[in-house]
Amino acid sequence: MLSEDAPTVVALCGSRRDASKTRVALHATLDAARERGAETRLVDLDAYDLPPFDADDGDAGDAPTLRDIVDDADAIVLGTPNYHGSYSGVLKNALDYLGRDEFAGKTIGLLEVAGGTFPGSALAHLRTVARTLNAWTLPVEVAVPSSHSTVRADGIADDDVAARVEQLGRDVVDYARVDEHPEIRRAPATGD
Repeated sequence: MLSEDAPTVVALCGSRRDASKTRVALHATLDAARERGAETRLVDLDAYDLPPFDADDGDAGDAPTLRDIVDDADAIVLGTPNYHGSYSGVLKNALDYLGRDEFAGKTIGLLEVAGGTFPGSALAHLRTVARTLNAWTLPVEVAVPSSHSTVRADGIADDDVAARVEQLGRDVVDYARVDEHPEIRRAPATGD
């Protein structure tokens, strides 16, 4: 049974593929977060009606529901496949419906799943987005390489990668509600 003050961790899955390796990795991350005491929720963007973002209609489709879910989270994991050296358009579109109101001051974990051996560029792009939204991104992010052999339907086959994915889940819980961590908050000026 979770305590009343259990942090809520929400993961946004930026893959629409039926057999999504990003989804598998996010489930492993959320399992570790749950074992650490968090309430968790996977937001599978494929299940949401989010038409291409139009700034004149920011409440289109399921956008208000998505905003409420992310706003209620204490920590957020952004998970994406690597598409042409960046994050997916599905995740970009969802992020366009969200903003500083939902992200500011929150802890963000980053996860990229790539078919190739050198993932990482999508993580750098998402880190910039999170910074722009005034969120606090964990210093350690997870890049899953060679997903065709590393990630299976039943989990992550590579022990080292699995350990990093699980650590991400524990870290988002440990640093959830980052504004409440006195060791992280900036000390007030004394005027001396």
